[in-house]
Formats: sequence, structure tokens, C-alpha cells
Amino acid sequence: MTTACDVLVVGAGPVGLTLANLLGQHGVRVLVAEREQQLIDYPRAVGIDDEALRAMQTAGLVEGVLPHTIPDQKIYMVNGDRLILSEVNPTTREFGWPRRNGFVQPLVDRVLLAGLDRFPNACVRFGAEVTDLVQDADGVVAAFADGTKVRARYAVAAEGGASPTRKRLGISFDGETRPSDGLVIDVANDPIGTPHAVFGGDPRRSYASIALPHGIRRWEFTLFEHESPDLADDDAFVFGLLAPHVPDPSRLDIIRRRVYRHHARIAGRFREGRILLAGDAAHVMPVVGGQGWNSGIRDAFNLGWKLAAVVKGLADDALLDTYETERLGHVRQMVAVSLGMAKEMTDHDPVKAAERDRIAASRTAEEREAQKRQAFKPQPTFDEGVVVHTPLPVFKTLPARDVPRLAGTIFPQPRATDTDGVEMLLDDATGQGWRIVTWNNDPTAFVSVRRLAVLDRLGARLVQVVPRAQLPWARKHAAPGVTVVGDLGGEAGLQAWFDARPVGAVVIRPDHVIAAECLAQELDDVLGRVFAAACLTTTPEG
Repeated sequence: MTTACDVLVVGAGPVGLTLANLLGQHGVRVLVAEREQQLIDYPRAVGIDDEALRAMQTAGLVEGVLPHTIPDQKIYMVNGDRLILSEVNPTTREFGWPRRNGFVQPLVDRVLLAGLDRFPNACVRFGAEVTDLVQDADGVVAAFADGTKVRARYAVAAEGGASPTRKRLGISFDGETRPSDGLVIDVANDPIGTPHAVFGGDPRRSYASIALPHGIRRWEFTLFEHESPDLADDDAFVFGLLAPHVPDPSRLDIIRRRVYRHHARIAGRFREGRILLAGDAAHVMPVVGGQGWNSGIRDAFNLGWKLAAVVKGLADDALLDTYETERLGHVRQMVAVSLGMAKEMTDHDPVKAAERDRIAASRTAEEREAQKRQAFKPQPTFDEGVVVHTPLPVFKTLPARDVPRLAGTIFPQPRATDTDGVEMLLDDATGQGWRIVTWNNDPTAFVSVRRLAVLDRLGARLVQVVPRAQLPWARKHAAPGVTVVGDLGGEAGLQAWFDARPVGAVVIRPDHVIAAECLAQELDDVLGRVFAAACLTTTPEG
């Protein structure tokens, strides 16, 4: 038995591979153990959102992911008569990327796998089934089906909704499984050729028709309780389902047909000592909301920087407790939203369907616009964890405002310029990791030497944002170690963001969540509170 790694990731799905890439960037020794001999080659998820694309950007993989996406994919919700109930078409770029995108999951998974080739400290073992995980005070010993064992400091179970690890740990998986299955049919050479997706709330049989990249189209049909999953292999049955959608189902180039269950479940806890659950091992939700895959990526993004900090000795093990604290609330929201959408669009009671149609027809223009911009999708907001809530200032130099708290929300990513004036997305201009962002001010003027020492150990970035017109002056006079960024102005710019909020400094975590916000003069004290919330072991005494 050898200590092969700092972190063992069980499962080479998108969550495990994303986490491994993020850990690889930090120099953490990571081993991904996958039971199968290769990546799963059939599409499961079909939607990737802006938060996940930003995570891919952080991992340095977004340019490989984008060719397998349909940006700004519109969704139409229709009734049994194909009349539009609602339209989902958010076109803003709060986090720098399109908010809704169709994608081909197996091709994106390959990008994630290939990304690990960049790191000598990361590797994947296929055909490696983990049969047990045993913990002690210093680590985890994984037993494999071939009789070998590996020791790691931590293990992350990301092996799907049936997670053997979760079951062995005796962790509950509470929620519900819907009584009817779904049949997925993927075809090549898309016979329809339109770019959008349609969700059909037909009480006779609900369905979805989704355009995917590279000429692929997916159909999903509800199977009734009396219908056997074996019908997926019955051409007559499948062609009968497709007949209302295409002129000649027999001429379709069918790639695959699969039956799946509709689950809405959440693990009783996400951590058991040195073992953590992520992705479907921790939570599953109906596919209608398109957030299962994205929720798993949020897990990896939240957990990655925390595991790296603990493994590298920058933070105490207690930091890992904030993973569940922060993720559980949003997971519950997403499961509830997904389950609500599934019930609304797959209810086969004609009376309930008619009432749904009546409610949709009576929506006001404002309500329809809210549906269109996807206002029903809750954004991650952390009340506890690595966040510091500061009171709103009451000084006479600031107008009284009724603004929501910033700490615990995701910092935006507009386009800006780097120090040389080249336009790019903000994260590329500032660099990744911890960031201290001040408007117009030199951040070092407000941070003590001892706090700067901690920031240096963290590899944090000190960022001074100035209007683009000031960039030449600010660049010339910037303090050592300060990155100057030029704001492009406009409604989406950082000046407008700071204008709308009574703060002048923001502390941003590696996962782009605002850890704290404050006036510039408060920055040093607030940083100390953030360090404490993050359980940093590098905080100087006093």
C-alpha cells in the first residue's frame, strides 16, 4: 500500500474530472479512480449554464468546451396543442458567458479528461473499482476490486446517484422517485434543424425536443407506469412516439435509446470525516430544469479551492465543513425548482393541464418577461460559511439605499481591460484565486503589512479598478504587486456596479463568491474576519 495522492476522487464523471483539474492547478496530488474502462459515451445532461462555463474558464478549459455548445439556446414551453405557455431566453452576460447553452456532454467530458494531461500531479485510473474506504485520523485507505490499496489524505465520492460510497457510509438519500420513467432518443443528422429546445406539456404524453451541437437532436418522452422499459428496443413503439415530430421516423439515424428514472433526492450529509460527497452522489434532480450537471460543477468549484487550501496547510480542516453549509441550501432550491417544473410539464391529468394553461395565459407582460430572463432560477447565496456580512454604512457622503447583501453572492464578470489596455473578460484581466478589488484606490494603502503577508501566502491578487481613461496614469503609479484593470464603463461595467452599492472594496474568493464587501478604510479589519471565516492557519498572531 502506498500514499499515492493527497485527494482520491472516486468517479471520472464531469464532477470528478472538474474537481481533479482544479486540484491539479493548485499542485495537489490527485488520483481519479473510475470503475469503467473508459468515459461514458452517451449524453446525459444537455444544458450548461454561465456559472459552469465560468468554472471551465477558471480551470483553463473553456476554449475546449465552447465548440461543443449552442450559446443562448432558447426554450419554448408548450401545451398539448403546441401553443407557447412560456419562453426562456436570457441573453444577459452577468458572469461573462451565455446563461443557457446546449451541449454534448461526452465531448465536454473528454475535454475535462484531456485537461489532466497538463498536470504531473494528476492521473486517472480506469477499470479501478473502489470497493471500500476506511478512515483513520490521518487519511483514507481505498480498497480496489483487484486487491490493491491506496492511501489518500481525503476522498471525494463523485460516482453518481447510486453512489456505493454513500451507501457504505450509511448516509440517507431523502426525497422521491417519480413513478414514471423517461425514454431518451438521440439522433444524428437532425431532421428538424432548428436551434431551440421545446418542452411539451401534453397531457396525452409529455415530451422534449432539444437541438444539440454537431447535428444531434434529443427527444425525451414520458413512459407510463404500465409501459415496460423494454419498449425502448421496440422500433414500432419508438417510431410511433416520433411520428408526430418528424415526417418519417424510420429514416432517422438513431444513435442511442435509454430509459432513465426521475429522482429528486439529497444526501443527509455531504461529509463524513475525510470523505466528501459531490455531484449526483450528494443530490439528484429531474432533468427538466437542466441543473443536475451544473449543480455538480458548483460542488466541484466550491470544494476544489477548499481542499487545496487544507491539503497545502493554508487552512484548517474545519474549512471543509463550509462545503455542505454553503452548498446545501442552493441544492435544495434547485431540486425544488426542477421538481416543480417536472410536475408542471409532465402532469398527465387533463384537468390540471388545463388549469396550468389558464394560468399561463393570464400572466402579465412583466411575468412573461421574468420567465424569459429565467428569474425562477435561484442564484447561489450564502448566509453562512466563508462569508463576512458587514453592516451597511450610514455616513452622510453616501445616499441611503435599499440594496441586498453582497457577501455570499457571485461577483460579476464584465469585459474590462488588462494593465496594457487589452480588452478581455474580468477574470482573465485580474488573474484567478483570491482577489482584493478596490475601485480607483490603491488597495495596499488600506491593508496592513501582516495582512499583506497572509495574502501573499494565499497567492491573492490585489486589483485596482480604474476608469479606462485613467489607465495610463494608474499603470505608471501602481504600487508593487498591484494589478491595474481598466473599466469599460456602461451599464454592465464595474463603475456602474460600485455606483449601485455603498462599498469601495470587495474580497473575492477563488470560486468568484464575494467573501466580504466594505468601505476602503474598513478593508484591513474585514480581511481579518475573512481569514478567520476561512479557517486560515497562516493568520499571524494578534
